Amino acid sequence: MIRINDIVEKVSGYVPDADIGIIERAYIYSARVHEGQVRLSGEPYLSHPLEVAGILTDMKLDPESVAAGILHDVIEDTPATPEEIKDIFGPEVMHIVLGVSKLSSLSFGTSQARQAESIRKMFLAMADDIRVILIKLADRLHNMRTLQYHSPEKRREIAQETIDIYAPIASRLGIYRFKNELEETSFKYTHPQEFNRIDKLLNKSRTDREKYIEKVKSDLKAAMDAANLKCEVLGRVKNNYSIHNKMIAQDLPFEEIYDIIAFRIILDSVPQCYEALGLIHSLWKPIDHKFKDYIGRPKTNMYQSLHTTVIGPVGERIEIQIRTWEMDRVAESGIAAHWGYKEGKSPDENISRKFAWIQDLIENQENFLDPGEFLENVRIDLFPDEVYVFTPRGEVKTLPRGATPVDFAYMIHTEVGNQCTGAKVNGRMVPLPYELKTGDIVEIVTSKNHHPSKDWLNFVKTVKARSKIRHWIKVQETQRSLSLGREMCEKAFRKERLSFNNLVKSEKMRAIVEQFGFKTVDDLIANVGYGKITPLQVLRKFVPKGQETEADESIFNKLMGRVRKKKPGAGILVNGVDDILIRFGKCCQPVPGDPILGYITQGYGVTVHRTNCVNALRMNPERQIQVSWNQNANETYPVKIRIISQDRMGLLADLVGNISKAGANILNAKTETRENKMVDSFFTIGVEDTTHLDKILAAIRKIRHVQEVKRVG
Repeated sequence: MIRINDIVEKVSGYVPDADIGIIERAYIYSARVHEGQVRLSGEPYLSHPLEVAGILTDMKLDPESVAAGILHDVIEDTPATPEEIKDIFGPEVMHIVLGVSKLSSLSFGTSQARQAESIRKMFLAMADDIRVILIKLADRLHNMRTLQYHSPEKRREIAQETIDIYAPIASRLGIYRFKNELEETSFKYTHPQEFNRIDKLLNKSRTDREKYIEKVKSDLKAAMDAANLKCEVLGRVKNNYSIHNKMIAQDLPFEEIYDIIAFRIILDSVPQCYEALGLIHSLWKPIDHKFKDYIGRPKTNMYQSLHTTVIGPVGERIEIQIRTWEMDRVAESGIAAHWGYKEGKSPDENISRKFAWIQDLIENQENFLDPGEFLENVRIDLFPDEVYVFTPRGEVKTLPRGATPVDFAYMIHTEVGNQCTGAKVNGRMVPLPYELKTGDIVEIVTSKNHHPSKDWLNFVKTVKARSKIRHWIKVQETQRSLSLGREMCEKAFRKERLSFNNLVKSEKMRAIVEQFGFKTVDDLIANVGYGKITPLQVLRKFVPKGQETEADESIFNKLMGRVRKKKPGAGILVNGVDDILIRFGKCCQPVPGDPILGYITQGYGVTVHRTNCVNALRMNPERQIQVSWNQNANETYPVKIRIISQDRMGLLADLVGNISKAGANILNAKTETRENKMVDSFFTIGVEDTTHLDKILAAIRKIRHVQEVKRVG
């Protein structure tokens, strides 16, 4: 365990006149409030905040940040209060600690909602003070280092969240040291068999590979010395996660992945970097399409380096990065290398602009109330493989790869996006789904009478474009639903010789609106139009059940589709509506145990999707309806799975046998053998719930030569 003296010594080393007292006070306070608490490992709880502070000192953060790192859990896990933190350590430290704290004091309906709100709060705090996320990343990094003390299920859950959210954040902030460790540790727990398989394959040839690395390093150093270029040459094998991604992306087995060794040359100046590049290309033949100049065109996270891939001394591909010492420091620490918080000084405005994506992410997400939709959009924002395009005036705009002219239009202004009718790229008209490429000059054609199309949701890539299009559609559908809901209510009330238009202004109607949980009468009427509430439910508040005549529900039936009685033990319960036709989304094939939502479809009743289904997330949230699994149901549900394995005699028989032994019926099967002797097998099987599915997948993973098993959809 790191000691407080080590932390103080480190901070004094890079900030000689630092206020060390605030760190020492934080240590004493944290030790007092955490007294008696232990971690799952059995160590005193204080070891965790000290390790977090140690990681922050490696990034050379200011004393306030280090103190906040020591205190980051006190509000959540001890009786400490924000006011007490403010009194002892000042408003700045309190602000950071509050930003890092999770939302444990609030209650949410689901763990997904808790995760979404915690991440939403984290981004809000990031936009205000970037040090919040630096401490959060250090906290997650140490937690991942001690993940073995959790249960297997909890390990997978934490590791998946880390690889989905925290590793991409580290990447976007340019902190590659954090990114690589978070990805590698997460991969170890999300895909343990694949991790161990790659580890064994790397260990088999470790001695030969180390000799090869020394040989290439020696050749590179000799070439640089001959040109009087003072440098350091480093060589390493890429981590297991990176190799796994290459195998998947290139559709190749481990034996055919050649560029798994990377070399780095660090020099004193930018001209020396380009000179070194020329020397390497004269030494070994370069692969043209593998060259990238991130010095001339830095990544948005400030990363700079020259990347080239060459055919090395024994005919193998070698990846080489060339950079200066300053570029290497930025690549390791990212934003922390530039985010200089000094007394009386503000952060560099240029750096703030480079990370404006954090503010954009918050602004684009504030209208998304559904936690699944919010998390999906955060993931989209965190994985931008970027392209750089130009406005007609020559301004550079950064967009995610695959972005279209519509995405570009919404980046310029919401009204430009809403009124977009066409686009010129490099002077030529292109269709709106056209994928922009780096270097394109984009000009948007607009018309005042034009409006967004729902079809645009099928091809736009940015969250801003998607949110603005959906907002416009929602406004239009709300107006239509208000009109339809009013018509339906008037007809139902007329049957009872009541005037809906008169009653809608009454005190009783206002009370009924509150009973249904809405703020205004218009909200209630619109939900009748959406199909979430029937006119009969509203009418019964005025006329007791049994006294009303048979209200005409024909309009509602048209909206919901033909009605049929649910079979005894049917698997889905629709909250608030009886006897509705139920369908399951073929895109995601939900099964009991999956979080689900219903979507009212005109003419087809309610379609049930998994909450993280991409198609469900694109739909109008106003047409969502609460659904739940019937725990008493006794049914099986179809699920499609994909199995990747090496070909061998008896493979199919083993797959079928293990699926059958696990108690699942095979509804469909298809296998395909590739040229590299790898087999893709697709099975549609009938399962009872997610627990049953996990049991089947575990049984398949035990089969010899099976590399990966996953649910499709």
